[in-house]
Amino acid sequence: MSEQTATSDTSSTPGKAPAQSDTTRSSIDLATLFQCPVCLDYALPPILQCPRGHLVCSSCHSKLISCPICRGPLGFIRNLAMEKVADFVLFPCRYACLGCEMTLPHTEKADHEEVCKFRLYSCPCPGTLCKWQGSMDAVMPHLANMHKCITTIEGEDITFLATNINLDGAFDWVMMQSCYGFHFMLVLQKQQDHNGDQQFFATVKLMGTRKEAEKFTYRFELKGHRRRLTWEATPLPIHEDIAKTVKNRDCLIFGANTALHFAENGDLSINVTINKC
Repeated sequence: MSEQTATSDTSSTPGKAPAQSDTTRSSIDLATLFQCPVCLDYALPPILQCPRGHLVCSSCHSKLISCPICRGPLGFIRNLAMEKVADFVLFPCRYACLGCEMTLPHTEKADHEEVCKFRLYSCPCPGTLCKWQGSMDAVMPHLANMHKCITTIEGEDITFLATNINLDGAFDWVMMQSCYGFHFMLVLQKQQDHNGDQQFFATVKLMGTRKEAEKFTYRFELKGHRRRLTWEATPLPIHEDIAKTVKNRDCLIFGANTALHFAENGDLSINVTINKC
């Protein structure tokens, strides 16, 4: 009988937790040997160890100077034996504590966790101190109930109107665009650099996963008298940080003087088109 990657048993008695097979329990026991002592996630290939054999996951390894167990130097020693063992182990989803019962090969773990229905997402609204977290299905109801200033416009081709762009200091303009059965968050940020110069940053975030975002492109277009400014890119997935995108300058960027060429009475209109790839 072939080995299953899901541990849930749909034939179990309703109302009772499905029993784990001996194989599954054995695999979970083996998985604990790969547990990182810092973040308690699993050290997956490529697996690094200190000279005394203590494992640390690659994410924590890049932030540490010494081994968290023996306090010796970390170095960059690969544990090839444990990497081979990892190929035969089924690892629990990182959201097991929230109810996910899936166990998977390490090669499939990251893809599953990105779309796991038990995953929690932070509030995607920028410029707020909102600490809300919830499931993907709860994101839009949260925005509607707690961020009522955000308007939603239906259609694949709309106008994103940012009013009073000449306001002093940093500012965020946010709007939702709904099309193709998905919701897209349009964001325009104004920031001031250390020289006092103002810059605008515009991007789009899909209320969905990375794989879903890759199915779309968005296009910004600013029009003025004999002038045109455009930007086209793939929307950010819901879990990706807008601040990181702005820091990497992977978005539409223009200065205050450029904005004046396209603004009318202090308001800036940006045409936004969402296309399916």
